[in-house]
Amino acid sequence: MVKIRTRLSAYTLQSMKHLRLLIGLLVGATGTLALPAQVTTAQAGVFVHSTQMIVVTTSSWNAVDGRLQRFERNTSHEKWEPVGKPISIVVGRNGMGWGIGLLAPAASGIRAAADPVKREGDGRSPAGIFTLGTAFGYASQPLPGLKLPYLSLTASTECVDDVHSKHYNRIVDRSTVSSDWNSSEHMRDAGRAYQWGVVIDHNSIVKEGGGHPPVPAGGSCVFMHIWSGPGQGTAGCTAMPQSELEGVLLWLDSARKPLLVQLPAADYARLSPGWELPLISGQPHR
Repeated sequence: MVKIRTRLSAYTLQSMKHLRLLIGLLVGATGTLALPAQVTTAQAGVFVHSTQMIVVTTSSWNAVDGRLQRFERNTSHEKWEPVGKPISIVVGRNGMGWGIGLLAPAASGIRAAADPVKREGDGRSPAGIFTLGTAFGYASQPLPGLKLPYLSLTASTECVDDVHSKHYNRIVDRSTVSSDWNSSEHMRDAGRAYQWGVVIDHNSIVKEGGGHPPVPAGGSCVFMHIWSGPGQGTAGCTAMPQSELEGVLLWLDSARKPLLVQLPAADYARLSPGWELPLISGQPHR
C-alpha cells in the first residue's frame, strides 16, 4: 500500500507539472488565459450538408469595400476548394453588424462585446452564416441555366420593412395580400440594382417549413444585387458588378445547400479553425 501511494503521488506531481506548463503556454505574454473559442456541435453542424459556400470579407466592421470568394466540395467530408478569382464587392454604407442567421451571435465564442449588431435602417449588412433563397430579376424568365427558384419582379412586388406589419421582412405581392404596412421597398423600382439578385436569408425572410418569424427591427430586405460601383455602400445588401453577379447566380445550385459566410477578415480568421472554413487569400495558414 505504501508503494502504491508513492507511485500515485509521483504521478500526481508529474501531472501537476504538465498542467502548470499548459496554463503557462495559454497565458503567454498577454498575461490572460487565451482559451480557444468553444465550438458546439450545433455550430459545426451548420456546414454538414453544404457543398457550396460564398465567403465575403471586409477589412473591418465599418469598411464598405470587400471581396467575395466562392468555394465548393464534392462531399461534406472533403476540403473546400476555391472556384474562380475573388470578386470586388461592397456591403452596407456603414459596414457590417452581426445579423440573424444560422447561428446566434450570442453563442459561446462568436460575438465579441464590442461588435456591432445589425438593426433596421442602420445601413449595415448582416454578418454571420446564412442560407440563400430565391433569385429574382426584372425579366419574365430567369437567366438560362439558373438552378435556383426564380421570382419575376412586377410593379406590385414589395419587400416590407415596416416593423409593425405582420408581413415585416417578407416579399409580397401587394395585389394579393391585405396591406397593413406604411413602409416597403418597391423592388421593381430599384433601377439597375435589382435587374438580377438573390435573397439572403437574414432574419427569417425565407419561410422554409414555417420557420421562425422575423425579429422586429432585426433588419429586413437583405439581398445580393448589382452595385453602383466601388466605395458606394448599400442600405444593407451585398453588391457587385453585374457580370460577376450573373456568374455567381449561375454557379449556385439549391440542391447543394449553398451558404453565405460574411464577416470582417479578422473575425473570419478567428472563427474559421473551429468551423473548418476554407482558407482565403491573405489569411495565415493553419
